[in-house]
Amino acid sequence: MYDPATITRALSEVGPRLRRLRTERGLTLAALSEVTGISRSTLSRLESGQRRPSLELLLPISQAHQVPLEELVGAPEVGDPRVRLRPRRAHGSTVVPLTTFPGPLQAYKMILPASRDTPELRTHEGYEWLYVLSGRVRLILADHDVVLGSGEAAEFDTRLPHWFGTDGERPAEILSLFGKQGERVHVRARPGKGNARGD
Repeated sequence: MYDPATITRALSEVGPRLRRLRTERGLTLAALSEVTGISRSTLSRLESGQRRPSLELLLPISQAHQVPLEELVGAPEVGDPRVRLRPRRAHGSTVVPLTTFPGPLQAYKMILPASRDTPELRTHEGYEWLYVLSGRVRLILADHDVVLGSGEAAEFDTRLPHWFGTDGERPAEILSLFGKQGERVHVRARPGKGNARGD
């Protein structure tokens, strides 16, 4: 959603950011002017906020400092408001979204507290793939009850009654890929018979 106040605030911060970047690099206005082809007076007005920043001015400065344009502008975050980029709490766990755009598959890192050890089976549309980064994760899927250790993975249809948590002794960290419409993870390469594990 377009927010004029946010845009105005971002633009007002460009000047101080340009001055800080130039001084951190030990450049004078004259030196930056020589590199960019922008007059000293224009650069000075940009830094003081008397000149409105434009792509025509910011692109040469971005190239001179060798930094991305968005670093100069400090552009506000945009995107689907349903995509939560900050950690949040869910069912006592910390969930860190890893996907920055809406799509059929979403990726998360989840930190499960040791206290998450009481099964509460549920069902919903979708398909999930999880990988254990650390700790031990208990997964109940319909009639199956398994414990996964670090480096182990599982995938399942979430329309089946399921629950996952810890073994009750210590926290666990997992990576989770979830598709609301039942999209599965497509594996293009699988280890052959002569893999390192000897399977």
